[in-house]
Amino acid sequence: MRVFLAGATGLIGHHLVRALLEDGARCFVLTRDRARAEHRLGRHERLELIEGDPTQAGPWQERCAGVDAIVNLAGANIFERRWSEEYKAEIRRSRVETTRRLAEAVERAGERPLVFVQGSAIGYYGDRGDEELTEEAGPGNDFLARTCVEWEAAASPVADAGVRLVVIRTGVVLAPDGGALPTMLRPIRFFVGGPVGSGQQWVSWIHIADIVGVFRFALTHQACHGPINGTAPQPVRNRDLVRTIGELLGRPTFLRAPRFALRLALGEVADMLCTGQRVLPARLLQLGYRFRFPELRPALEQLLGVAAGDANVQCSAASSGNSP
Repeated sequence: MRVFLAGATGLIGHHLVRALLEDGARCFVLTRDRARAEHRLGRHERLELIEGDPTQAGPWQERCAGVDAIVNLAGANIFERRWSEEYKAEIRRSRVETTRRLAEAVERAGERPLVFVQGSAIGYYGDRGDEELTEEAGPGNDFLARTCVEWEAAASPVADAGVRLVVIRTGVVLAPDGGALPTMLRPIRFFVGGPVGSGQQWVSWIHIADIVGVFRFALTHQACHGPINGTAPQPVRNRDLVRTIGELLGRPTFLRAPRFALRLALGEVADMLCTGQRVLPARLLQLGYRFRFPELRPALEQLLGVAAGDANVQCSAASSGNSP
């Protein structure tokens, strides 16, 4: 399989590239910074780096012709800095404009890919309290929800061009080498951890091995199309997630982080931390995806073992039980 990827140096992307290479795929990675991409992804005879700005039209678009699949994971990190109006515009632009440029490349290609796997997020649903959300649920109306709606819409010309389109709404990815988990571990290890806000908000999480497995599943299974919730089947409340981490580390977790304090420290992004979505992967379960880590405690036990240097993260298709 020949796979063109945007956003491949991010948390999910670099694990996915590694798994695809292990499976024998040839990967074409779009990057603004070749040196950073080489440092992140290493070198491999079946890995080719293509320099270009994914938000701008350019010669890189020609490389989308003749591949079997395109994976779009590009987007500015929503936790990288405080949400000024300028940075919110960058969060939106990095997602929407990249997707538009990729869709243009597909439309112009003489030999189009068979499948286009588009990244999105469960922020699409907005703050919905205890409501159980499957792929049939409508969007919310906050900044992230509106961004996700526009982000997903930018990929729709791909389907109009006859290419199978899969949109993966990713939840909170738990990984030992980035994302939410290392941030949560630090205060708990120093005996100052606890629930965020009320602790009642739902966290729809997924192990890094499973989100990689979901992307692999989307690439190889013809019945997979449209929106897919990339979350484990058992979401948990924030308080239970934090308590489980504390139990596994042998640390107390009673020091709650009040919403007002987070608002002062982080600004608008604090609202996202104090709200959540109870998202269920209905389509994945219907299609027969087998989660390697459907339950939180075994997932955290494995991840904390990796973080301590006891094991390696297994993200190949075979490890998730969904090899083609």
